[in-house]
Amino acid sequence: MGELTRKIQNLRKLPIDKALKKIVIKLYEILYYKIRKEIIKLKPIDIDDKYFINFKPNCNFFFSTTDKQLLIEKIKQLNIEMQIINDADKICSHIFNLLGSGDIYLGEQLPWNTDFKTNFVWENKFYKDIKIIDLSNNADVKVPWELSRFQHLFTLGKAYWLTNDEKYAIEFKEEIEDWIEKNPVEMSVNWTCTMDVAIRAVNWIAAYFFFKDSPSIDKNFWTQFHKSLYLHGRFIIKNLENKGPHTGNHYLSNIVGLVWLGLYFGSFIVNDRNKSNNPKKWLDYGLSELEKEMFVQNNPDGTNYEASTSYHRLVTELFLKTTVLCTKNNIDFTKDYMARLEKMCEFIMNITKPNGLAPIIGDADDGRLLILSNYSTWIKNDFRHLLGIAGELFDRDDFRYYGKDYIEDTLWIYQSYKGNVEKPEQLTSIAYKDGGYYILRNDRVYCCIRCGELSFRGDGVHSHNDQLSFELNVDGEDFIIDPGLYVYTADYKMRNLFRSTEMHNTVQVEKLEQNDFDKFNLFYMKEQTFSRCKDFKDNLFIGYHNGYKRKCLTIHERRLEVKQDCIIIKDSLLCENNNPSSELNLIFDYGVNLLDCNGKIIAEKNGKSITIDLGHIEGYRITNVYISKRYGEKNSTRKVTVNFKKRSNDIKILLN
Repeated sequence: MGELTRKIQNLRKLPIDKALKKIVIKLYEILYYKIRKEIIKLKPIDIDDKYFINFKPNCNFFFSTTDKQLLIEKIKQLNIEMQIINDADKICSHIFNLLGSGDIYLGEQLPWNTDFKTNFVWENKFYKDIKIIDLSNNADVKVPWELSRFQHLFTLGKAYWLTNDEKYAIEFKEEIEDWIEKNPVEMSVNWTCTMDVAIRAVNWIAAYFFFKDSPSIDKNFWTQFHKSLYLHGRFIIKNLENKGPHTGNHYLSNIVGLVWLGLYFGSFIVNDRNKSNNPKKWLDYGLSELEKEMFVQNNPDGTNYEASTSYHRLVTELFLKTTVLCTKNNIDFTKDYMARLEKMCEFIMNITKPNGLAPIIGDADDGRLLILSNYSTWIKNDFRHLLGIAGELFDRDDFRYYGKDYIEDTLWIYQSYKGNVEKPEQLTSIAYKDGGYYILRNDRVYCCIRCGELSFRGDGVHSHNDQLSFELNVDGEDFIIDPGLYVYTADYKMRNLFRSTEMHNTVQVEKLEQNDFDKFNLFYMKEQTFSRCKDFKDNLFIGYHNGYKRKCLTIHERRLEVKQDCIIIKDSLLCENNNPSSELNLIFDYGVNLLDCNGKIIAEKNGKSITIDLGHIEGYRITNVYISKRYGEKNSTRKVTVNFKKRSNDIKILLN
């Protein structure tokens, strides 16, 4: 189903008065933006410099200049000084690794409006007229967006404080000046997504507190810097991403940007007839919406309703860091808000595997708000950088313990951390019924099973066909994994492959998809599975889904039991007719070696091994397949596909 067809069908479902209202609003927007485009052609968006000449923010940040020496000493104690400086030097040399590009020199002038992976350039014109997605080519608009988020500035600032070398301040200044010149307000691809405008504003704000006293940066620069920042806020409030049936991480980023900008500009006012251009209004609106969206987007058990572990990480970061910033400015949230945020952090702790990594379930695009540590090397499926911060906010030693490898993040936020925290009791099996994640654990095994609602209450925007799929970690090693997500619109065929049933550790019946999707509608997958958990104990999961019920009168049920020496998986097809042909897929992490032993598969990795007894099956094959642990990067690995025509099949995974 095409996007236009779906919109027409949605209108038909509405009462006549509501449908007419939507049509009128849309017609108004078309006329408004047509007029606005002509106005901007005649007179580019600008504000008189006089308002910003002497502006200085009057808010508290995570740290202040008085913390500088303390932070430098603690960074040196962590022995990460040279890593920070090396990362900053690469930035000064314009060498970046973004969205799987690998280290690449981007030229003397940074290509702000270019997908440097394909050399596709988005020409500057009115932002509403820019076509950001074209499935007939392989250009990825996320590439210029990612560079223009300026998440590398924090690393430049750290190196500046560590060395007092003005080259880092000069690089910061020249990049900002160049970006402002190459990206007139509302006239480039970097104004087409409000989320990215907001994240850019946050990173500019953070950079200010590093470079504000630099002798290499003159007063005129700060005037232009603050004028542009103010225009970012004015753009965000007029272009909120809340027009669809559901709000998500995009809208959350918008209101986070408004909170940061509202705090930064405080009572500052530009004489403007439009009252929405008042930073105090931005702050008040952002705070009110943050409180509301905490409960709209996050389930009672703390999981996020986008049904993606990576987006859960991003949403948690957006809420967590903004909440801490607010507390440092004497702004508090309700007890219910704080309790839900704490549960979000608990989910991160509980879904983390013994090796410190999290399963990549659903979509993943490496999205971050503010990268405080390891800019060039941060591990995309390691979410623990949030737990140390959460440990300080909620005064929880278990969070501190699991976040202990990310002390630097905590330092930049709090300037201190509680060391020598005792190891908490071993994490145990836990069910997240609202989010649809079931985690079985013992002293050797971690197993995470997906069984729950598709994202955005069934619209499947960031969901994959992964119902009853599982990840398996044994003795700290990943063996069977979710393949992750490679790219979005840059390659729609790969996008569809990675979200397909055959790419997940579950049963595919008659080559059908669990939930059907249109190959050209890349962010929609209307729920057909309606999965349910029938039983969950410390060592047992039983659940089913209805994805095949209407297609071939079949319900898939899975029973997964973790014992001391083995894992038993029983798949049952509850059919109303003849036995359908079915395949069970098992996708292995790269680095796992497979030995085929006539009905038994020995999987070995880093000296650890498991044996998969396939039982009485019709046959099996081992093939190559891709997995992706970061956006834009894929690795070849192996998949075992087991054929069976019976209504039930057992496999046993022996712990060697």
